[in-house]
Amino acid sequence: MTSKERMLTAMCNREPDMVPVAPDISNMIPCKLTGKPFWDIYLYQNPPLWQAYIDAVRYFGFDGWLCDIGGDLYFEHAEPDCKIETVIVFRNEERIITRQYFEKESGKKEWSDFITVYYRSDPPTYMKASKIGMDASPEKWEPVEGVKSQKKDAELLAEVKEYMGEDGVVGIGCYPPALSNPEGPGYSIYDYYDRYREVKEWSERAEQEILKRLKRILEAPVRPDFILTGGSGLLVFNTPKILRDITLPALQKITKICRDAGVPTQVHCCGPEKALVEMCANETDLDSINPLETPPMGDCELKEIKKLFGKRLSLMGNLHTTKIMLKGSVRDVEMACKKAIDDAGEGGGFILSTGDQCGRDTPEENIFKMIEVARTYGRY
Repeated sequence: MTSKERMLTAMCNREPDMVPVAPDISNMIPCKLTGKPFWDIYLYQNPPLWQAYIDAVRYFGFDGWLCDIGGDLYFEHAEPDCKIETVIVFRNEERIITRQYFEKESGKKEWSDFITVYYRSDPPTYMKASKIGMDASPEKWEPVEGVKSQKKDAELLAEVKEYMGEDGVVGIGCYPPALSNPEGPGYSIYDYYDRYREVKEWSERAEQEILKRLKRILEAPVRPDFILTGGSGLLVFNTPKILRDITLPALQKITKICRDAGVPTQVHCCGPEKALVEMCANETDLDSINPLETPPMGDCELKEIKKLFGKRLSLMGNLHTTKIMLKGSVRDVEMACKKAIDDAGEGGGFILSTGDQCGRDTPEENIFKMIEVARTYGRY
C-alpha cells in the first residue's frame, strides 16, 4: 500500500498492510527543518506551512497527515465597508508583531484589540494587545511586504494534493461552533451563562455558514481526502453539556453530509476527550478521532478506548509528546509504540501517532524510531 492508501484504510476503520504512523509534527518541526526564521513560513509564506510539512514527511519517511491546509479555503466574505490592512507595528531580532486597522472614508484608523506575534523560533501567538502593553494605537508602523501569493480554493487544494502525491492524505478543516478561550475572540463560557440566548443564536447562524462552506468544499472539482472537524480543547473551554447544546448538532450534520458524500471525517480534540469519543461513537457518523491524549493532559487510555469504541471509530494517537517523544530515550519510544500497537492495533482502524504537537526540539532519533517500530512491529 502507498502511505495515502494506508492512511485512508485505517481512517475508515479497516485493516491496512501495516499500522500507519503519523506523529503530529504539523507546525514546529517542519519550520525548524527549513532552517529559516519561523516568521518566514507563518507570515511570509516562504515556504507555506503545508509545503514545509510535506517536506518533513519525506525527510522522516512517515505516512503524511496534512490535517488542514490553512489559508482562506472556500470562505465567502462580504465586501468590507472600509479599508482593512495588516501592518507591522514592531520588529526586532526575535519577533515581528502585526496589527490590523480599519479605516473608513473619514481617514480615521480604528485599531484591532488583538495582535499577532511572530517569533524567530516558535509558532505565532494571537493575543490581546493589552496583554503586552500595546493597547494604545501605534504611533508608527510599516507595511507587510514580500508575502508569497498563494492559490485559492480548488486550485490550492489541487496544488497541495499533487505535491503530497501518494505520501499521505490531505484534509480541510471544517469546524462546528464552540466556546473558546476567555482571553481570545469569540464567545466564552462566561458569555454562555451571562448571555445564553445571544450565544445560542450565534451558534445556529455559525452552523448554517459552516454547512454552506462544507457544501462548497464537497461540490468543488477537487476534493480533500478527508474533513477534519472538532476543535482544539473542546472539553477545555466547553463542558459536555454545553458541547451537546451548541456543538453536537453541527457535528452530526457535518459527519452525515460527508458520510453520504463518501468523504471520511476525523475529529481533533486535544486535552480531555473521552466524553467526546463516546458522543461521536454513539450519536454521529464520524469515522476517526484523535489524538486521544493520555493523563494528565488528556483522559484517554488507548486500550480502554479501543475496547469500548474501536468497532465504531478509527483511533489515532497517543504517545505522550513530552514524557516520551521530547524527554524519553529511543528505548522509551520503542516500548511506548509497541504498547500502543498492542492496545489498539488489532483488526486495523488504528494510526500510531502522538498527542497534540511534538515539540520543536523533539530528538529526530525518537521520530525515526517511532517509524521503524510501525514498519516492523506494526505489520498485519
